[in-house]
Amino acid sequence: MYKARPPRSRFSLVLRTLSFGALVLGLGFVVWALMNIWVQTVPSAEAQNSDIPYATALAVNHTVTTGSHAVITGNKAVPTPSEGAKIGSLSIPVLKLTLPIIQGTGTNDLKKGVGHFMQSVLPGQNDNCVLSGHRDTVFAKLGKLKVGDRLIVKSSTGTFTYEIKRIRIVHKDDKTVIVHTDHAVLTLTTCYPFHFIGSAPDRYILSADLVASG
Repeated sequence: MYKARPPRSRFSLVLRTLSFGALVLGLGFVVWALMNIWVQTVPSAEAQNSDIPYATALAVNHTVTTGSHAVITGNKAVPTPSEGAKIGSLSIPVLKLTLPIIQGTGTNDLKKGVGHFMQSVLPGQNDNCVLSGHRDTVFAKLGKLKVGDRLIVKSSTGTFTYEIKRIRIVHKDDKTVIVHTDHAVLTLTTCYPFHFIGSAPDRYILSADLVASG
């Protein structure tokens, strides 16, 4: 004859509850860690793709390409950089930051530094020079800049100092970012919000006018 099993003690019930809670908490930490790893390792592809809709908004820029693959600016011929090549550097004094500028905004280009949108003019030229970068790497601190701050671009053609004149946030499909200008402008673009997980819906735009060159 079997004896009836005694009811579970209150201590045993509490112990099982605590064990379940620890399991749930552990799973939560695992999910949190995986999300952080994903944010750090998956490139911000939307920063690259942000340039795609703008391409239709930008007509052929005001330069002439010769058979020797050189861009004519005034009386000076500047060799056209090949995609993926380093064409200069972008210094942001207020952030104590200097970044390489790479020709192109493809995935591999943006891994190397700030990408120059190839359908825009080169730094220092009259018109709109557009540079793009990832919000979680090279342009992570872009939101700290203010109107009046300086941006310095150095390339084989000289040193160009720009002053920020306008800061705005636009939708990712806004086609007014890459437009022609009647003077030398440097436009910096990145995805926004800066700490958004996934494909960011907006773009953070800085526009700066050329104030000195040498």
